[in-house]
Parts: sequence; C-alpha cells; structure tokens
Amino acid sequence: MTSSILVTGGTGTLGRLVTPLLRDADDKTRGVRVLSRHGRGPENSGEDSGENGSGGGSGGGVEYVTADLLKGEGIEAAVDGAEIVLHLAGAAKGDDEATRNLVRAASRTGVRHLVYVSVIGADRIPLGYPRAKLGAERAVAESGLPWTTLRAAQFHDLVLTMVRGMAKLPVIPVPGGLRMQPVDAHDVAARLVELALGEPAGRVADLAGPGVYGLGELSRGYLRARGTRRPAVPLRIPGKVGRAYRAGENLTLDGADLGKRTWEDFLAERVGGVSP
Repeated sequence: MTSSILVTGGTGTLGRLVTPLLRDADDKTRGVRVLSRHGRGPENSGEDSGENGSGGGSGGGVEYVTADLLKGEGIEAAVDGAEIVLHLAGAAKGDDEATRNLVRAASRTGVRHLVYVSVIGADRIPLGYPRAKLGAERAVAESGLPWTTLRAAQFHDLVLTMVRGMAKLPVIPVPGGLRMQPVDAHDVAARLVELALGEPAGRVADLAGPGVYGLGELSRGYLRARGTRRPAVPLRIPGKVGRAYRAGENLTLDGADLGKRTWEDFLAERVGGVSP
C-alpha cells in the first residue's frame, strides 16, 4: 500500500469531512486511506470503528480498507505504509482498547505522526465514555510515537439529535446547570487536517464552539426553528456527574480555540430559520 495518511473512522460524521480535505491537499500528501467497518467507498455510512478482516477498494482518489480496531484484526495491514494516522474512530464504549490495538500496530509499521480526537472534559466527567476517551489519550501519549491530541466539544449534529429526540416528548426535560459549547464538525475537520499536516504537537488547545448554551436554550432554539412549542420541566442531575456538569467540567471557557459556525447558523441550515 502506498497511501501516506490513514484515517480511522473515515466513513463517520467527522471522517467524511476530513477525507476530502486531505485528498485535496495533494501537494502535501501522497494518498489517503480510509479504515472503516465495511472498507467501502463514500456511499457507506457505517460506524466509525472497524469490522472483520482486511481488504477494501478505492474511489474518488481514496483507498478504502477494512479492519476491526476492537478485535485487533487486520489493523497492521491497514496501517502498513502510512506515515500519518488520524484516529477518528469512536464508539459508545471500547475506545481505549481499540486505540491500544491501533497504537501497537502503528508502532510496528513506522508511523511518524499519530493524531487523535478526544472530548473536552475527558479527565473530569465521571462517565464511561469520557473515561474511555481518556484511556485512549493515554495510550496515544505513551505509545512512543510522535503524537497530537485535540479535544473537541460536542458536535452540532449530536446536539441536534439530542434536542430532536427531546422534542418528541410531551414535556421537555431541562437538567439544571447543564451547559454545552457545541462546535461544528466542519471546524473540527479543518483543524484536524491542519494538525495532521503539521508537526506533532502533543496536547493542543481544545476546540469548542463560539457560544455557551444551557440545554434549555438549545431546545428552545430548535423548537423555534420548527415553529412549535413544548412545556419544559427542570430536572437535577444527581451525584458526581451532576456536580461535574454544574461546575462546567465539560467546557473550556478559557484558552480554547473557537470554531466559527454558531448553533444558530447550523439550525438555520439544517432545520429552518431561527433567531439568536
């Protein structure tokens, strides 16, 4: 294989944005390879992490391969020949184990830059998903490979899925003190490409959206865009998780890089007109 950049999770929300940006940067790269569950072209919309075996195809100047990051199958063949790895693959659980498997293969095949995207608050939110992301961060940092890790806020797409689901309920639950700083996936993709084509930088500044919103504000914005209303009921998130969110541990209010596209702009495009 001759591709110099491997993108894991290349058929996911972020990967589908990153891949064409890398492909178009052909003055700096010698090819892009996408590792996904199915190892097929861009018509695929599968999950971000792999499934059995090796093999694949190509399309649009991009090579597609199949591997299973969690089971550790087919990874070394997928990584072989890659100088840069953008690790975007993610799942509800198992990110730490999948990343350790990827790191082992990358260490054996001479990767010279490993770039990982994590989540803001990975070391502060006492939930399984951020803890797995933190474990993956540590696997990258301790790999012995030159590395870069970017923590990003929740994508607009994820927040839209959340508030859309809540809007189907007769009453909107609003957890008190829960704030979010959603960022546009296009902004994250552009930053990751910049980092991948640059020098390894370790942990870089977090990337968050340009505005901080309570969950109630996000829900109301969506309902306005849909031209509908729902009553809301306040809730309290109990325990350590609630205290972490009320303290803003999922935010980076100082020292973060900020994306350009606002939640309102995103809603106007995806749902309809909305005023800030």
